[in-house]
Amino acid sequence: MHIITSNEKELVTLLKESNEAAFEELYHLYSRRLLGYLIKLVKSEAFAAELLQDVFVKIWNSRKNIDPEQSFRSYLFRIAENCVYDFYRKAARDKKLQTELIKIATSEYSHVEEDFSDKESAQFLQEAIDALPPKRRQIYRLIKIEELSYDEVSSLLKISTSTISDHIVKATKSIREKLESCQDVAIIILIFLLIS
Repeated sequence: MHIITSNEKELVTLLKESNEAAFEELYHLYSRRLLGYLIKLVKSEAFAAELLQDVFVKIWNSRKNIDPEQSFRSYLFRIAENCVYDFYRKAARDKKLQTELIKIATSEYSHVEEDFSDKESAQFLQEAIDALPPKRRQIYRLIKIEELSYDEVSSLLKISTSTISDHIVKATKSIREKLESCQDVAIIILIFLLIS
């Protein structure tokens, strides 16, 4: 059965009543656009496709709570953003997934500052780094941007690797805290990938 209406409000009302055809119609209306959005956030078609399924499973499972008077598109994209946050939280605990994401990020950004595709994101990251105390900023740049090893930085600056590690941990924490004030999820995700 295929629903003729493309009226979002009618479809959402039918979805609330567990109408599967309405659910399919909403999926067809939004899945391609949402997939493109998810690919931008996670930089991987495979991960984005999995997240797309998660989003629509959540939509189906919470269908009784959806308000047809509210924008379904906004609701859908908010659920997608929450799924992406959960995905990155999981990545923070899962070394294999983290390695995969870092591989994707580094292949896309061979040099963080030169190749950062979004000027706004680059500016936001730059401001966060500039706000660090001078020594911490210098160490962060050498390790994360110039990609020197802890040993190289240790001999260059005549400080121990444990001191370097301490500076990196504190710098990353400071940048993450700055991220919390940012409203743009794409910026948050891009920077999260780069500072992980």
